[in-house]
Formats: sequence, C-alpha cells, structure tokens
Amino acid sequence: MSAVNPAGDVYEDAARERIRRLKWIREHPEKVPAIRRYYRTHVADFINDWGITVDPRNVGRGAPVVLPFLLDTRQREWVEFTIDNWRRGRYGMTVKSRDVGVSWLIVAVSTSLALLFDDMAIGWGSFKKEKVDWRGDMGSIFEKGRTYLAGIPEEFRSDYDPRLHSFERRIAIPGTRSTIIGEIGDNIGRGGRTSIYFVDEAAYLEHGEMVDAALSKNTQCRQDASSVCGMQNTFAQRAHQKSILENGQRFDFHWRDNPRMTQDDYDKFREQWGPVITAQELDCNFQASVECIVIPAEWVASCVGAAQKLGIKRTGEIRAALDVSDQGPDRNALATVHGIELIGLEQWSGVGSDPYATAERAFLGCDTYGARRLRYDADGLGASVRGDARKINEGRNPAFQIAIESHRGSGAVLDPRKEMVEGRKNEDFFKNFKAQAWWWLRICVYNTHLAVRGEKHNPDRIVSFDPSLPMLKKLLVELSQPIYKQDTSGKLLIDKQPEGMPSPNLADAVMMVYAPRRGPMVITDEMLQEF
Repeated sequence: MSAVNPAGDVYEDAARERIRRLKWIREHPEKVPAIRRYYRTHVADFINDWGITVDPRNVGRGAPVVLPFLLDTRQREWVEFTIDNWRRGRYGMTVKSRDVGVSWLIVAVSTSLALLFDDMAIGWGSFKKEKVDWRGDMGSIFEKGRTYLAGIPEEFRSDYDPRLHSFERRIAIPGTRSTIIGEIGDNIGRGGRTSIYFVDEAAYLEHGEMVDAALSKNTQCRQDASSVCGMQNTFAQRAHQKSILENGQRFDFHWRDNPRMTQDDYDKFREQWGPVITAQELDCNFQASVECIVIPAEWVASCVGAAQKLGIKRTGEIRAALDVSDQGPDRNALATVHGIELIGLEQWSGVGSDPYATAERAFLGCDTYGARRLRYDADGLGASVRGDARKINEGRNPAFQIAIESHRGSGAVLDPRKEMVEGRKNEDFFKNFKAQAWWWLRICVYNTHLAVRGEKHNPDRIVSFDPSLPMLKKLLVELSQPIYKQDTSGKLLIDKQPEGMPSPNLADAVMMVYAPRRGPMVITDEMLQEF
C-alpha cells in the first residue's frame, strides 16, 4: 500500500510536538485534571495527541513500525460517529474496506473511554480466537490494545500496569475501575453487561442470530464493524435496513476514503486477487459473489478516470437525468454528463418532498453544469415532472430553458427490430426499456474496461466517471447491485433491489443519463458543422 513516507516530516513533527507537550505537562502536573476533562469531550483529540499504531509491514520499507496515530478526516468522523452512538445508547455499524484502520480505531476509542471515564465496561468480540486475543500477534485486537496502552503517557494511563492488569481477553484500568473484556464466536455477549460492545468482522459470525439475541441483553450500544461477506448474514441484512440508513446508524469506510491507498494499490490488489475478492474486500460490494450481476464491480472500477487514462478530451452535449424518489425515505438523484464523462452527481431526501420543488432542484443542478436537456423518470411520481418543468421554463429566459424528455422504464424497447445483442432482436431479448437501458450501460462499461486494459474495444461506447465526484464510492457500489433474470418467455428483466436492498437511486440516474435516446433527433450546431 502506498503512503506518505511513515518516516517523513509529518510523523517526525508529530513526535516532536508530543515530546514538547509532555515536557510541559510534567512541568505543570496540576493541569492534568483539566486536560483530562477536556479529553472527555474531545476523544478524537486524545487519540490524535497520544495514540499510536503499529504496522509490521514497514520493516520491509525501512520505515518505523510504531507511529503516532494521526487521524485523517474520515477516521476522525468515525470516532465522532461512535462516540455519538455511545452517548445516545444506540446501535451503529461500519461497512469497511480492508486496511482502512478500523480495528485500530476500535482499540483507540475503547481504551480512551476506559482511561478517561469511571466504571466503563467495554466488550470486544469476533468470530475466532486469533482475532480477539493471540499473544504476540498484532492481528488480534487485544494485542493491539496492550501495545496501544503502552504508548500512552503515564499521566493519562490511570495507574494501568501491563504486568498487573493485563490478562487473557481482559484488561483492567485500576484508576477508573474500567474494564475491557473479550469474547469469541457464539459466546459473544452471553454473560455480563457492557457500556459499549464492539463486534469486529461481524459479517463472519457463524450464528449471527444467536449473537444478536445475547447482545440485546448485554448492552444498549452495540457497534459492529466488518468487511462484507455476501448477503446471507445478519450484518448484511442490517446494513440494508431502512431504519438504520434513515437514522444515520451506518458508517461506510471505503478504500477511497483512505489517503494512504491509491488507485495503483487497488489495481495491484485486483490483479493479484481477482475481481470477486476485490469487489468484496475493497469495494464493499455485498453482491460480489452473486451470479447474474448486470455490471460487475471490476468493470465499474475501470470507468473511474477513464477519459484521462485514455486521453479522451471532454467534449459534446451536457445533459442530465433525474431519478425521482417514489417513497418517503427514498432519495432523489441527479446525474450530469458532458459527452462521455459523468461530471455531476447529487442526491437529496425525498421525505415530505414537493414534486415541484424536486423539479426546481433538478433545474438548479442543470444550471450548475450548463446542462440544457433533462431526462426524468416518467414512471411513478416522476410523471408530474413534465408539467412542473413547463411551469418553471415559462418563468425563464428562453436562452436558459431546459428541454425535458421522459424515460419510461416500463415502456416498450427502443428499435425493437434491431439487435443490441448480436443474434437477438431487441423485442425478443429485453422485457422492457428498463432492461434495455441497463444492458446498454453494461455494454458501455465493459467496453471501457477493455479499453483501459489496452484491449480491442468500440471507441463509441465508452463511459468515464470523474474521480473527484463527491458521491463516487456510493455510486460504484450501487452500479453493481442490480441483477438480471429471465421471465417465462425468455426475455431479460432487471431486479435492481435483490435481497430487499434499498433502491440504487444514484445508479438509476446514471443509467438514465447514458441510456439510448427515444424521440426525434435533435440537430445541434456542432452536428451541422460536420457537413
């Protein structure tokens, strides 16, 4: 994994600053109680000021193995998310890519709470012993915890002595009377009560239902963290519960949030481990091992920055597509492209939304990027967009009016007698226009995948996603969610919400903005100049 040189100025400066602060504290010991009070309401600062991490891989890089724990932006957000859940006494979950540092964050938050607050009881559990406590193995959470505590200055260690207060699967902090206990497999949560309980790699529990029952009586603040392992586990099922999504109880920690990991690191991992493992371990794709995925995650990843990789200049029409939410908790989504490249992506809540206000918000998004054509989902609530858009356009300068066109997924296929798939007429292959549009996007994404790999491809069927899009990682997951099936007549249909998963609104908007176009051809000035 690429990184800022661990021996570089950032870490050296942090170490020097810690030495300076510690010297001042030891010259003013009467200030320690006040500093501790500050840290009780600023736990992330306590971690950033005094925490450490250990990375044995640095030996081969000639870099220090023990490093100051300098929280990046997303790690600090995770700390605040977890502390908020603890204070509110509620469930929280983290869906994570590999190697983003969540296990160390669990250790850092847990030990900070135990050192700073009286009478804390903290639980650590996982699916096997090696993950919980294995002496000498930094892969176990308790060995991380012992090492972390050893790096905390004695002024904040609350009388902890590793020779007296560290046991198998238990750490005691005598100064605060707090404890950290560890449990394994089906025994997680079976006995006792805790202030907060962390379950590491929760997707891999063999009997998740048994653990759920036990922990429901153990704590009011269970915090799960895991990489994904398909849909057939309780972690995956909770990850897609609408109540958890609506209440902000799910935290997504994607590899793209990790400033120490680059696209090259991702590509090397994919080359070594293949598309399925990469989709599961790095892309957080719950459907990674599911057959009949319309657009596999490996293909989707190739579209990020494809225009830059292929040396394609951004040209052509700027257009947008609006996916209108059809349920209260659902979200509206707007996607904007310039030629082949996705340049804009946003979503907003549909709760209590007025359809007219939704159209106004979409027009504002079009104005932001200069789009003068908006495609909208004409099925369901989206049917009102045409009328609302007409009213909005009436109040606009004619030069800034936005052309509206419908996208009806339930409608008939486009060009029924032609062949999008060789040897099959469109009317025989696709159930409806929704299936045809998703399959068209599949073809374009696959062509992009071939092009990025240097293989023969169709240059007219390329799509590219701007790497700086703020919701890119969510889109990448959603694009690989839909699966395809056949009806009784052998026609292809699309299931975009398998296993009760939420509607992929961003992916729907992107599918629509790239979809084949219905209706009369529009002659542009650029096209006239070609003759």
